[in-house]
Formats: sequence, structure tokens, C-alpha cells
Amino acid sequence: MTDLRTHAAEIAEQFSDHLDVSTDEVEERLERLVSEYRVPVEEARRSVVNSYLDEAGIDRDELGGGGAGGNEQTLLNDIDQDEQWVDVRAKVVDLWEPRSDSISQVGLLGDESGRMKFVAFTTSELPELEEGKSYALGNVVTDEYQGNFSVKLNRTTSITELDEEIEVGDDSTDVEGALVDIQSGSGLIKRCPEEDCTRVLQNGRCSEHGNVEGEFDLRIKAVLDDGDEVHEVIFNREMTEELTGIELDEAKQMAMDALDTTIVEEEMRGDLVGYYYRVTGPTFGRYVLANEVERLSDPTDAEELLVKARSM
Repeated sequence: MTDLRTHAAEIAEQFSDHLDVSTDEVEERLERLVSEYRVPVEEARRSVVNSYLDEAGIDRDELGGGGAGGNEQTLLNDIDQDEQWVDVRAKVVDLWEPRSDSISQVGLLGDESGRMKFVAFTTSELPELEEGKSYALGNVVTDEYQGNFSVKLNRTTSITELDEEIEVGDDSTDVEGALVDIQSGSGLIKRCPEEDCTRVLQNGRCSEHGNVEGEFDLRIKAVLDDGDEVHEVIFNREMTEELTGIELDEAKQMAMDALDTTIVEEEMRGDLVGYYYRVTGPTFGRYVLANEVERLSDPTDAEELLVKARSM
């Protein structure tokens, strides 16, 4: 069977429950794109699949990735494209508290190449992954937001627990320095509640979904200065609570009492700026995502650091 015929058979099988489409018809469309328009095979396949998705009026999550042999076994660190269907073998390194009822699980997967965020949605009704165990995950979808990649588990994802333990490569980095600034968008924030959206709201508006009723979350976007260069660090809710001792419910109460959400950021700024920290975590884009944090010593001259921060 030729490569095009194989692709055509897999696509026809994918849509067998949604459309009356034959392998011959699919192969003809692929052949036209590849031969007449010189489109690469994988791009031709994506184009044909997208056209059938539109025709069937369904989302990708209702479809699947192409059946047996249709996906490429991929290392996490090799993922560099959005909306690709891949298979991975990975260990569940860490599980986080979901920020929304629409999310059943969220955390970090790891393999020999490094670590990557994963999300599973409640509507997919998948069995839960257990922290510390290794799995073969078939039919996961890659996702990209602001240069950072993650994988989404969907209703077609297959989950098989592995007997062996996947060795996780260390892609984390250590940065040390004085915390010289807490950037805007820190403290008590609201995120878009729409499924598969983590965007922080600006004046009650999501840049993609418009005006929405946001869900509260905590984070800190900090700047550490080691004397030679500055490092931008993001602390998620869990790490923010650990670093500041302020939990989400307490932060919401503070904001209600003051009728101002910025009171939380200001409280954190007063407690944190001027101290030295060691932060460990993976790097995504220009940010270090804090997985561990340690306060190192007494505060430095906070006024001097603030002057420096304002000049950045």
C-alpha cells in the first residue's frame, strides 16, 4: 500500500462514524494536493482532515489522531508545533490543583528529554493519572501559547500504565538573586473560565473570549537580579501560597475588605522585595517557572533595589 493510500485509509476510518467517505475519494484529494500543488504529504493530510471536520461540523477532539500507526512517538522536548496528534511515553512528575471544574487534571509530564505541562478535561471522562507512575499516552494533542508548548488529553486519548519507570531528564535551572520587582499582573488575578484557556483577564475581558466572569487565582511575576543579569520568574498559585503564606481564600477576603484587588499585590511586594532567593524550575520562553524556592538571607537595601527595578 502506498503512503498516500495508507493516509487515505486512516482518514476514511477516522470519519467513518461522521461522513460517508471512501478511501478512494480521500486518496484522490490527497493526490491532487501532493501532485498538482506540490503540497508536502503531512500538510496535505492536515488540509484534507480540516476540510472533513468542517463538513462534518465536529471538533478535533471528537475525531482522534489517525488510528494505529497514525501518530508519531514523540519526545516531549521535540514537540515544536501546535495542533499535532502525537503519542508519548512519560512519567507523571507533578499534579497541580485544577483551577476550574472543566479541568479534571493538570500537571507535569516528564521523559528523558525534559518536562511539559499536560491538561485533561472533565468532559473527556478519562481515568485519572497517578503522580509518580509512568504511562503510554496515545492520541494527545499539542498546544502552544506564547511560545510555550503543552499537551492536551482528550476523549480519544488512550492511557496504558507502564511496568517500567520512565527516566525523567533534568531540564530545570537554578537562579539566585535579589527579588527586585513584582510585575503587574501579580497577586490576586482572574483567569478566563473557558475550557482550554488560561489567559489572565484585563478589566474583566479575555483577549480571545471577550467579557467573561473570571475565576480567581494567585500568581507572582517576579524579577530576580543576580548582579550580572535579571531573571523573570513566575510563581503559580501553589508556589505563591508557599512563598507568601497567603492562601487564595485569604487573598479574596483581603480584596473584599479593601474593595481593591491590588491590595494583595502590594502586601506581597512589601514582604518579598529586597530578599535573596534561590529558585529552581524549568524555563519556558523567557520565564523560569518556580517549582522550588528558598529564601537565602536577610534583606538587602530595599530602597536601592527599588530604584534599580524602576529603571529596568
